[in-house]
Amino acid sequence: MKSATLPPLRVAPELREAAESVLREGESLSGLMEKSLREEVNRRRLRSEFIARGLAVREEARRTGDYLDAAEVHAELGEMLAAAEAKAACKNRA
Repeated sequence: MKSATLPPLRVAPELREAAESVLREGESLSGLMEKSLREEVNRRRLRSEFIARGLAVREEARRTGDYLDAAEVHAELGEMLAAAEAKAACKNRA
């Protein structure tokens, strides 16, 4: 597959210097930019998919009338958090 180019990116000199200052050994500025772009594209896809799933669940709940009470959900989450904290405390003591 042929590679494609992106439009040139104009940035303030300070941003370029900051980017260059965090390059890892063997890493190029264009490599950092490509990696950053890939990660942002992935984040946006995941966010869009998350929102779509949430909207679908909302519509299903409206259609069926099957809702969970927020207080019950909060109580269950509180119990899960308390259990996780207790487990972590036991591990720290050991």
